[in-house]
Amino acid sequence: MEDKKEDKSVWAIGGMTMVGVGVGLAFLQTSPLLMVACILSGIGLGLVITAIISSKKG
Repeated sequence: MEDKKEDKSVWAIGGMTMVGVGVGLAFLQTSPLLMVACILSGIGLGLVITAIISSKKG
């Protein structure tokens, strides 16, 4: 059997999106636009983290 080392740095995008949704739900009563902003910032942070992790690997 082959042991594959899969790149799990892309999980940062999904993880930070989930964090953005969680934070956005806290602000949903205040402003629905803040929820959208939190989701977009979560995606952006996930992309930045993925780029940093990928550049350090090789």
